[in-house]
Amino acid sequence: MPHVLTSLVLILSLLAAPLAAQAPAPPPADTGRAAPMTPERLIGILLRLDPEAGPSSGGIGLTIADVPLVVFMDPAANRMRAVVPIASAEGLQADDMRRVLQANFDTALDARYAIAQGRLWSTYIHPLAELQPRQLISGLAQTVILAQTYGTAYASGSVAFGGGDSPERFRELMDELLERGDAL
Repeated sequence: MPHVLTSLVLILSLLAAPLAAQAPAPPPADTGRAAPMTPERLIGILLRLDPEAGPSSGGIGLTIADVPLVVFMDPAANRMRAVVPIASAEGLQADDMRRVLQANFDTALDARYAIAQGRLWSTYIHPLAELQPRQLISGLAQTVILAQTYGTAYASGSVAFGGGDSPERFRELMDELLERGDAL
C-alpha cells in the first residue's frame, strides 16, 4: 500500500506541476481546525475507503457502493472535485433539466448535478486545504447517492430544505464510509 500511495502522489505532483508554476497556493484559512488537507492525506483517505483506488482520467478513481467515481485535486488552485458520470446530456428533456435544477436548490445538499463534456454528472467541489476528512467522506457519499437517485428522488442525503427524500440511504452509506475511513 505505501508503494501505491507513493505512486499516486508522484502522478499527482506531475499533473499539478504546470499549475503550481503559474500561481502559488493560497495559504490555508486559520480556522483552528485540523491540519490542512494535502494530496497525500486525501489519497490515504481514499485508499482506506477503497484499497483498489488508483490513477484514472487524470485523477484518483475509486468505487463506493458499486458506483465508480473520480477525485481530482489541484493543490495550486486549492481545489478538489469528485465526479460520477450519470448520463449523456443530449438525452435530457426539459423536465429532467428542471428537476436537476430544483434538486440543486433543495435536495442535492453539498453535491450538485452539473453538465460538462456532453454528460450529466454528480459532483462535489471543495477547497482542498480546508477540507476535513469527514467533509470529504460526506461529500463522496452525497455524490454517489445523488447519482443513484437521479430519475427518482434527486437527493443526496438525509437532509433537504423543505423535506428530505432519502434519509435512510444516506445514513447507511455514511456510516459504512465513516467506519472504513475513521482511522483518519
